[in-house]
Amino acid sequence: MKHTLPVFLDLDGCAALLVGEGEAAERRLASLLDCGARVTRSMTFHDALLDGCAIAIGAAEGEARAEDHPIQRALRAMSTAARGRGIPCNVVDQPELSSFITPALVMRPPLAIAISSGGASPVLARLLRARIETLVPPAYGQLAALAGRLQAETRARLPDVLMRRRMLEAALSGVVATLMLEGREVEAEAAYMQALEMASAASPGASPGTSSGASTAAPRGFVHLVHPGPGAADLLTLRALRLLGEADVIVHGPAESPAVLEVARRDATREAVADDAAPAMLVALARLGSKVVRLSPTEADRLALAEADIDHAIVPGVMAAMD
Repeated sequence: MKHTLPVFLDLDGCAALLVGEGEAAERRLASLLDCGARVTRSMTFHDALLDGCAIAIGAAEGEARAEDHPIQRALRAMSTAARGRGIPCNVVDQPELSSFITPALVMRPPLAIAISSGGASPVLARLLRARIETLVPPAYGQLAALAGRLQAETRARLPDVLMRRRMLEAALSGVVATLMLEGREVEAEAAYMQALEMASAASPGASPGTSSGASTAAPRGFVHLVHPGPGAADLLTLRALRLLGEADVIVHGPAESPAVLEVARRDATREAVADDAAPAMLVALARLGSKVVRLSPTEADRLALAEADIDHAIVPGVMAAMD
């Protein structure tokens, strides 16, 4: 099977041709307009319609897919003309008339995740999209927007590519991401700026006076107080599953459900402690910069974290069914 090149086209202000009708055509129209394209619609085709176009899309449904139907004939003519001009062309569900494939998309603007089977199994691509939808909360779009908004300043303060990449990887997978996913956007931006200040102060070109305070500041950890519910792994909430897959350390009681612990990140440290010892451990781990999940937390855990000014969040669980 031949491979296709995955690309994202900037169509803002560009001319686009849409030939055909039906639900699929309406969906493509909405997508083109969302991208800022200037769309010309037609039920027929003549070569001049492609003048100045950056893209051509067609769709036919039901009887219009018959070989001798006027719309299907128009789509074949459009495909031939567009290919001849080197204009990207797609006819919905007709790969033989298409020079590119439209993928299944998970949209978290400005973040976009595209899934394609190369036309082998569009249904499988849609199933994978549904699964990814549950794993990538909308807040990841806000995280991407934050990074984009501060991109110029980040590049200016960290001109070294390797140092910049390390700073971004640490920030966007650490407390900055955690705060954003908790809906605390202002705090997430403050944490990003703190991480940038620390990295720029530690860079080889930094002046001696810039390293005081910022470069020696301790990394910020985060504790999620996760209520696992009745104890069955398949009753964990999607949020609890995601957090268990991201945690550096999982703190739990000796009687915690093995099924719940089994779905956690494989290389995460697991600490089995009594309830009275857990609060101090949570505070200590967070001060080391760890991402911590505390399973079956107590009120003492929450109070200790609040008193120590440790970032934390409560994650409710599924309630057990009542007779």
